[in-house]
Amino acid sequence: MALLEIRDVVKQFGDFTAVNHVSLSVEAGEFFTLLGPSGCGKTTLLRMLAGFEQPDSGEIILDGVNVAGVPPEKRPVHTVFQNYALFPHMTVAQNIAFPLKMANVPSEELKQRVAEVLEDVQLTPFAQRFPHEMSGGQRQRVAIARALVNRPRLLLLDEPLSALDAKLREEMQIELINLQKEVGITFVYVTHDQGEALALSHRIAVMNKGQVAQLDVPEVIYSHPKSRFVADFIGQCNLLDGTIVAIGHDRMQVEIAGVGIAETLLLPDVEVGQKGTLTLRPEKIKLAASLPLDVADEVHFKGKVHDCLYLGDVTIYVIELENGVLVETMLPNSAPGRAKFFDDNDLVELAWRYDAGHFILS
Repeated sequence: MALLEIRDVVKQFGDFTAVNHVSLSVEAGEFFTLLGPSGCGKTTLLRMLAGFEQPDSGEIILDGVNVAGVPPEKRPVHTVFQNYALFPHMTVAQNIAFPLKMANVPSEELKQRVAEVLEDVQLTPFAQRFPHEMSGGQRQRVAIARALVNRPRLLLLDEPLSALDAKLREEMQIELINLQKEVGITFVYVTHDQGEALALSHRIAVMNKGQVAQLDVPEVIYSHPKSRFVADFIGQCNLLDGTIVAIGHDRMQVEIAGVGIAETLLLPDVEVGQKGTLTLRPEKIKLAASLPLDVADEVHFKGKVHDCLYLGDVTIYVIELENGVLVETMLPNSAPGRAKFFDDNDLVELAWRYDAGHFILS
């Protein structure tokens, strides 16, 4: 049985339904992420797991017990908030010890458990410092240590890295992965950052308008989105509307509006005439001044550079095809001494394998 089961949970605020019949499960030891835009219901769902909000209907089963209605302090759950919520007048060790004092843990056991968790988060040398004497990343680790010291079955993290700068955020992502492996506690993590979710998670629940739009491992969500929303929300993606015009043994032909015929992988139980969207990631597309036309299993088009965006390690090129449709491609800036390969209005050719994209039925 899963450690956590959310069964048909609904939460409304007046006429607004924040969480709409959500069901999912989280396994013990899993790094599970709730991902979605602002207002999608992810934080409300997290607050219900913590006990700060109560569901209007449905069940929240933790370790086989329905905790809906159980107050936060009675749940084997701790929450790490975005602002860390540390006591500024207490040292690191005192902040971490605070939950144990509230639970009347004996002094010797308290000292031992604080020392253990300080070692887990690599903060032993900082035990006597105050929060204002530490960096944002260190304060974040203190907040996690305080949440871990009571040995919760479930650790909830509400966008804990959003206040950090980009470099520190990346460092903390690696630390969170390593920490979660070391302590073995189940993490439920809330974020609106797609890259963060893909990097950290064992599984991701993408939420939209109070519902789970897709739940799967990161690579499946990225490569095989189930809807236009998921495809568009997770990273950069070309969304090309089309109609199925022919069905073969392992692939089908799709007429892309304003572009032409493109082959793609065959979907089960489809018919000629069905409409949908071909989702195509920019990095899956070849781009060059000229490309061979006779490469097997490739779709080939001509166009010109409409715009480009230099990002350091890569450049995003927006290509205008002959019929005016815009397609984003991506090239690594790997050539020595060159910032980018093409300029605006350069004539180019692009191609992609038939299995590079994923067709979503309307």
